[in-house]
Amino acid sequence: MQTRGEQMLALRRSRMASAPAILRGGFRPFFLGGAVWAVVVLALWLTALAGAITLPTAFDPLAWHRHEMLFGFVGAIVSGFLLTAIPNWTGRLPIAGPPLLALFAVWLAGRIAVFCSSRVGMAPAAVVDVVFYLVLVALALREVLAAKNRNVPIVGVVFLFGVANALDHAIGMGAIADDGLGWRSGLSLVVVMISLIGGRIIPSFTRNWLVKQGVREGLPGQPTRFDLAAIGVTATALAAWVVLPDNVVTGDLLALAAALQFARLARWKGWRTVSDPLVIILHIGYLWVPVGLALLAASIFDPMILRSAAVHALTAGAMATMILAVMTRATLGHTGRELRAGPATVALYLFVCLGAVLRVTAPLGLIDYTLGMEVSAVFWGGAFLVFLAAYGPILFAPRLGEKA
Repeated sequence: MQTRGEQMLALRRSRMASAPAILRGGFRPFFLGGAVWAVVVLALWLTALAGAITLPTAFDPLAWHRHEMLFGFVGAIVSGFLLTAIPNWTGRLPIAGPPLLALFAVWLAGRIAVFCSSRVGMAPAAVVDVVFYLVLVALALREVLAAKNRNVPIVGVVFLFGVANALDHAIGMGAIADDGLGWRSGLSLVVVMISLIGGRIIPSFTRNWLVKQGVREGLPGQPTRFDLAAIGVTATALAAWVVLPDNVVTGDLLALAAALQFARLARWKGWRTVSDPLVIILHIGYLWVPVGLALLAASIFDPMILRSAAVHALTAGAMATMILAVMTRATLGHTGRELRAGPATVALYLFVCLGAVLRVTAPLGLIDYTLGMEVSAVFWGGAFLVFLAAYGPILFAPRLGEKA
């Protein structure tokens, strides 16, 4: 007679075998949906900004744009990464088939509800949107606890991200006076996640690539106390920015965090991997973290440096570049394909980098603001369109060697 654990294992195997390819791993629907939503939100936001349409959301257009880019688009990618990483962490089969479809449907319902919140009401929209994160965290926590895995803190950060989402809705409904508390919290938590997870995968992938090239000396090592200190100072600085965004002490902490993150990145020796786009893009994406922290500190000390430049260094720069770096690599690896960047992959990396540079330099006055914003949007959105064109068919296709 089978135990309950054996029954669950058999059920998951059955779901994996019978599910369409798009539902055989969390990265598939969430990477696809997140990329589509990034393009849709950008297009709608620019159209609304031009006065061509009125968005049917109860949020003001800027607040909706921030909310959906952060808790909609980035939230989808975080979900896809988490659901894909958990089987590697725990050795358990991934969530697939109808349960995965149901979870994705809740995420999609949240996007529709928030978009139409002027009609369905802000409170119902908030409930649908927040429930998604509660369900995601419950599923993730079940998996890591069942395996007695050490990654509970990462699940905890995702839970706090869901709390930040709820705060943003509460602000939209007028329950909290500080209109930036929700998005500042969400942005800060994503930067902390990049610092935590990037600090594991970037030196590891870099080391593996260098070893394949025959390098045996001066390899990046495993995280040390220095890395823990850098993460701790960064988390403290961002927590101070969430609560006291204009305080001089906050600026000092952010400047210290930027210096530590620059030093941390330098220890990984990314310049040695410039010939492999799949590896060097991880270093470029992470570079935006200290750049964004430094600009955030500078914006506190010098009012001529606009905070929007710092925010977009962390969002259009760090988040978007790291997202595309991880999505491309994970999609290739988890579908059994060669880890090699083809022309389309190189193009989308180039596009997102150009888009981020233009989006950050425009508010700093280094280029014409209007032209910089427009061209930035073309490049940044183009990067995700190229991803959809090149990787969308792969996400719908079975892993190489699997049956359709």
